[in-house]
Amino acid sequence: MFFPSEEKDSQANTKMSRRKMLAALGATGAMLAGNAIAPHVASADSDAGKGSGDNEDPVQSVSSVAELKAIPLGQLYDGLYVFVAGHNAAGDGGAKLVRYVAGSVKAENGGTVHKPIKNGRPRDKADDKGRKPDRGDGAFEVVHSGVGDLRWFGVFGPNVNADDALDALVGDPAFYRVEGHSNLNFVRRHVYHRSDIEVDFHNFTVTTEGIELNTLDNPFGAVMFFQGVKNPGVTQTVTLSEDIPEYSDIYEVANSSMFEVDSWWHAQIKNNAAGSAQRELDYLVKVTEVFDATHIRLNYKSGWLLAKGRSITYTRVNPAFRCNVRNMNFVGIPVPPNGTSTRPFPTWDQIGSNPVAYEFAVECDASGIKATKVFWPVVMRRYNTHYVTERCQLMNPEERDWGGTGYMTQQINVLYGHIRDCNTSNARHLNDFTCAAYCMVENCHGDGDEYGPFVTHGQFEHDLTYINNSGLLSFANSGTTWGDSAKRITVKKHIASRIVANKRLTDLTLEDCHAVVTYTKPGVKMANSGSIWVNMDGLQMRGCTAQEMITISKGSSRGKRKNIIDSCSFGMLAGYELARPIRSGTTQVGYTPSNGELTIVNSEFTGVEDVNLGSINKLTLVNTWFKGVPGVGGTVKVGTREVVMLGGGLVDCCLLFTGAWDKVGDVNNAQGKPDQWVTIDGGAVFSGANPQGAYLKSVDPGNVITWKFGNCTSTAPDANMMHFGLQGGVHKLKAVGSHFAGGKYGVEVAFGGAAYFYMASCVEEGVNRSMLPAESVTVKHVEGNLLLP
Repeated sequence: MFFPSEEKDSQANTKMSRRKMLAALGATGAMLAGNAIAPHVASADSDAGKGSGDNEDPVQSVSSVAELKAIPLGQLYDGLYVFVAGHNAAGDGGAKLVRYVAGSVKAENGGTVHKPIKNGRPRDKADDKGRKPDRGDGAFEVVHSGVGDLRWFGVFGPNVNADDALDALVGDPAFYRVEGHSNLNFVRRHVYHRSDIEVDFHNFTVTTEGIELNTLDNPFGAVMFFQGVKNPGVTQTVTLSEDIPEYSDIYEVANSSMFEVDSWWHAQIKNNAAGSAQRELDYLVKVTEVFDATHIRLNYKSGWLLAKGRSITYTRVNPAFRCNVRNMNFVGIPVPPNGTSTRPFPTWDQIGSNPVAYEFAVECDASGIKATKVFWPVVMRRYNTHYVTERCQLMNPEERDWGGTGYMTQQINVLYGHIRDCNTSNARHLNDFTCAAYCMVENCHGDGDEYGPFVTHGQFEHDLTYINNSGLLSFANSGTTWGDSAKRITVKKHIASRIVANKRLTDLTLEDCHAVVTYTKPGVKMANSGSIWVNMDGLQMRGCTAQEMITISKGSSRGKRKNIIDSCSFGMLAGYELARPIRSGTTQVGYTPSNGELTIVNSEFTGVEDVNLGSINKLTLVNTWFKGVPGVGGTVKVGTREVVMLGGGLVDCCLLFTGAWDKVGDVNNAQGKPDQWVTIDGGAVFSGANPQGAYLKSVDPGNVITWKFGNCTSTAPDANMMHFGLQGGVHKLKAVGSHFAGGKYGVEVAFGGAAYFYMASCVEEGVNRSMLPAESVTVKHVEGNLLLP
């Protein structure tokens, strides 16, 4: 390579063997792009290469594209190589090597194809190497190794729109990579139907000043939309002759002869009648095996049972493969504030811009995209599989209230995605899943998160994992249209303002998750922040905390594993519900009673003042504590049918039994409340004061309660505190081996018939027994007890 400072003979400096030039381009392309060669064209005489060490023709050089196109016709021949030292001028970054192709029919595009200006006259005979002259009807075509540079087109900044350059490079299948090396502006929304292309903006800024209007309500109207091609002419529908069980990857088809191994299909089951988008199967899938005339294997294990009689439609797809967009700072278009649920003017939602979208895409990654002033999602996906979205960012989008706006990434009908190391500020959603399966979200963080960084819409999502993230969580929470359903979602090591998972969410796992009070602005607390709402259907929580409260409901009964809360701590606000009670006419999913079984282990509830423990069938408390507000005390109103307390206990707190709740909509059960059972054992301890004046109390005349006291210790702080207060209803009480100190027994009911009162082997220290009933056939409480003054 020769540089201007080294010139001794300008004629010699403009000639280099083609082999050396190609080698130099391959090894030091960046150097070539930044350094000028001679500013004129050298002739291709036979002496130019003498002493070069080879017999190849020299590569001629010019300073600019204008000089390239002005090469006299007499010097043009098929195979002529010319090094262009810059697009507008030598050294401007647009350097490239071109080759003249005499028979080229390619059109001038300003960067990779240049048509010569027909000036001068062509030679009238062949040169000394026998090459015939050309009349200038061919074209100069760039010599490349599959990597294209937008600077070849004279795009060195946003003053020249980059749309034509992008189309030329991405539209040419010979290129597998496109590079931007300056700030860029786009004014069109590009749709590409190709595979194997990577667009890298090298962290320069991309703007869309003056961009054309989007179509109506279209999040796919991005600057770059990579879209596979669906073939509606190759389709097949089958009505299932038998169930397809959960976890199955073998699917029924009408005729397997249409399916080939490695072919891709859109498989969609007909929606359930309850909602227009209630589809358990709606993905881009690949055929991996053909079994027989009516069965194939797909690369997807169903997360849901697909029942006999349902119909599945398969449509052939040619996906877009491996279309990657990387390293872009994107600044969108300002959009007038809305503030309403309707468009303020017809084109309002068509103004904004977003960087990239994918549909029917496989292994298409997005990385290093940092965006602001975006309207639709930064990365929009539908029917994607096997992809990575990483190191992306959204700050302060233009709109958050209008549906679908202000997302970092929205992913509809996706499989096998990995979203990692992304963050948002004051956005609507960081990560949105609708009908997604087998995806992972990792190390992603959202601040200003009252809109919910992490959400699923409830269209039968399943097997999703979230690890080491921060920001509000809301799962399966978009309404009956989608199904209100999700399954096997696991969240580990998460900080959230709220965790909302109270719809039909089966087998939810929360580990080391913490809901903390958050402020929307200084001094203004976000509504319900610091709370966790969960569905008790295979629920498992370990090592979690909620600063304000936890609320448990039951909207589904699909899970096979036990409901367990282990080693957790929850604050409890006055007037809230630990477990939902039954309300008259309650049908809304997520607000239904928790009529299952729950075990809480090694946990505590603090700040208890007035809390409702609703309709759980059986609540087992192991080494678990309820602690009232210090100096005030608290009450837990218990509508649970059976409470078993083994260890742990009550501090400044009362369990007030209100009678068990029964069926949905039957408040207080007009036919008579079901019985309640209370077991206190395992070393449970009661202490402190509370406003009810009792640790355990029942006052409703309709209550029927069976009490079982075993190894427990109840220590009253004063003479008026009741260890238990029976002031209404029918009671069956047995206390064996218990320890009561101070205070009194509060018994204001009669015993007989099914009711009884039995105490034995108990230790009593200074307990006031004056309210105990006289002994009878159904009442025994003196003999066998140790009564200390």
